Amino acid sequence: MISNQILQNTIDGLKNIAHVDLCVLDTDGKEVASTANDIGNVASVARDFVESPADSQEIQGYQYFKIYDEQQLEYILICTGSGDNNYMLGKMIAYQIQSLLVAYKERFDKDNFIKNLLLDNLLLVDIYSRAKKLHIQSDAKRVAMIIECSSGRDSNALEITRTCIGNGTDFVTEVDEDNVIVVKDVSDFGKNSEITRVAEDILQNLEKEGLTGVRIAYGTVVSEIKEVSRSYKEAKMALDVGKIFFDERKVICYSELGIGRLIYQLPIPLCKMFIKEIFGGRNPDEFDQETLTTIDKFFENSLNVSETSRQLFIHRNTLVYRLDKLQKSTGLDLRVFDDAITFKIALMVVRYMKYMERFT
Repeated sequence: MISNQILQNTIDGLKNIAHVDLCVLDTDGKEVASTANDIGNVASVARDFVESPADSQEIQGYQYFKIYDEQQLEYILICTGSGDNNYMLGKMIAYQIQSLLVAYKERFDKDNFIKNLLLDNLLLVDIYSRAKKLHIQSDAKRVAMIIECSSGRDSNALEITRTCIGNGTDFVTEVDEDNVIVVKDVSDFGKNSEITRVAEDILQNLEKEGLTGVRIAYGTVVSEIKEVSRSYKEAKMALDVGKIFFDERKVICYSELGIGRLIYQLPIPLCKMFIKEIFGGRNPDEFDQETLTTIDKFFENSLNVSETSRQLFIHRNTLVYRLDKLQKSTGLDLRVFDDAITFKIALMVVRYMKYMERFT
């Protein structure tokens, strides 16, 4: 159902064009929206008009019109003034409001369909039949995005995002109180970088409106409408995994998660067992800041000793000494690829465990 505020805005605009006062009543004769300060007591007259077979009628100097939504009477429009000119104006205005009802109902139906699609609430046969009925292309390439703000879903976030997404084949909705969901048509996109640019544009617009802690995650591109829910689930995982392993990034893609998405699915008891085997009884958090900085920079430079020592502004031998010291305490030599992989995974597992502890 269209909101009363939208109806009010609509007839305000129509009055400025037609220069006649308008009043919209429900089928019980109650005023829904009006541009007239005092149109008098028309409730009983409107109820009698509802019961009559006429679709339009001039009563007491006013033009009355019935407005339908799929053969169901929804509203009564009253147009002040009589005569052929006002009758034609009223007829056109009634048609305009009726078209508005159809447009908003279609938008509501599409929004409801997309929500159920994302949540896997539809049977496969229903997905394609409803998509056809709603004129939604079933074989377009699409991707699901999730937009999150640190303070929860702001009331403006949905409309701001809809403004950013101007394409009629895209959908912006929400399935909970926390996030805004975008189902984006990417048929004309060739690379993930183009999707990332769209996400960054949305993020910038949200931040300009004062929203804080905005993060956007998106799944992989799917070519069938039935697979949109998979892209949505991937986006949800990307949002969570991004907070753990890529907390400095505001836009994250599922395909960029790497080994992080595997670690995210590990049970905590298995993680604890793995860390105990690697570090014994020692917690990696006990390493001093100098050691942690050295490790991070060494991995960042793909185990290159010379480049790491240069960026750390230390002598090569100093770096070798630090790596030897780390090997003695952990049994892992980061200059050996297999040991480096083990150590890197262990550090990621520790970050994952620390993150999960905050929610248990």
